[in-house]
Amino acid sequence: MRQRSGSRRSGRLSRVGEQVRRELADILRREVRDPRVVGVSLTDVEVSPDYAHAVVFFSCLDVNRVSAAAEGLQRAAGFLRSQLAQRVKLHATPDLRFVYDESIERGDRLSRLIDGLRESGGS
Repeated sequence: MRQRSGSRRSGRLSRVGEQVRRELADILRREVRDPRVVGVSLTDVEVSPDYAHAVVFFSCLDVNRVSAAAEGLQRAAGFLRSQLAQRVKLHATPDLRFVYDESIERGDRLSRLIDGLRESGGS
């Protein structure tokens, strides 16, 4: 499984990634009509140093819809990229690859485990 490189990214790449994330989220919300992407949140974007590629991390409210959401996002990738090129001025508009962000689900699972331990042993 691929680990996100959060703190290792340069400041500029991080800012560009955040701008790309905001713009893609807006495009998804306003212009993409595919029902498979309803309820999808974009959690992070990692842009390669040459701006040729971007990994877009997403989460879903319903984990049973992750596969369908990934298909919908991949299907919309060309449209999203063309809209992104109009909104964000970079010397290259990155190819978009969508990856499910398991960190939210993992954090929720850990939180429930901790709550369970407190209830069973802390009182």
